[in-house]
Amino acid sequence: MNEKLITGFSAVRLFVSDLKRAVDFYRGTLGLELTAHDESLYAVFQLPNATVLVERVERGNEDFQQLVGRFSGISFSTSDIRGAFERLSGTGVRFDGPPERQSWGGILAHFHDPDNNVLTLVEYPAAA
Repeated sequence: MNEKLITGFSAVRLFVSDLKRAVDFYRGTLGLELTAHDESLYAVFQLPNATVLVERVERGNEDFQQLVGRFSGISFSTSDIRGAFERLSGTGVRFDGPPERQSWGGILAHFHDPDNNVLTLVEYPAAA
């Protein structure tokens, strides 16, 4: 029985309260490619190596507090974190602070979407 149970990565899911506002942010501000959209339920954004699925959660839903406005664990990579930080900050994106070098050699900056979900911008160290 050598069959692999897990064959790949499918998508990351991110929960928001206002889907139109989220689409404006992820497509318009971050520049992600919108590949599928149900205006009342979800939006799908495709990156070269990952799919981001943004889903609307009603404010009255009992899961709302646990799903919306939290640290997401989602990291977006860039080859120029300082340039991305400046550009996004200039459009009003709220960062927790400027990009900081990490002990493992990369550089990170945490930022917030309109629903206060915390996302990470990362620049990996150059390969030697």
